[in-house]
Amino acid sequence: MHELGICESIVDAVERRAAGRPVARVRVRMGTLHLVHPGAFEQSFAIAATGTVADGADADLVLVPVEGRCRACGTTFRSDEPSPACPSCASFDVDASGGDELMLESIEYRPTPPG
Repeated sequence: MHELGICESIVDAVERRAAGRPVARVRVRMGTLHLVHPGAFEQSFAIAATGTVADGADADLVLVPVEGRCRACGTTFRSDEPSPACPSCASFDVDASGGDELMLESIEYRPTPPG
């Protein structure tokens, strides 16, 4: 389950940026080429966050598709497949880009009690 390794890295980044402040929610933008399953990501984030400032935080995963342009027919499209075929003509002669992103997009902190 490679999701756990990815989530451990995300939690490390969250801890550096949070500087001890308790975290309520994080938003992660990840390309579909990482082949991450949303349910496994959610479980892995909870495990990786245990005992950290992100313990109990929600993790929102935004999946980014591959952008494709068919060289045979010119169709532009989006795909969740690592090696996409053109949806118009089924050609594999495709220029593909993106889908490999991994970005900690935002951190939402829990309110700290006064005093």
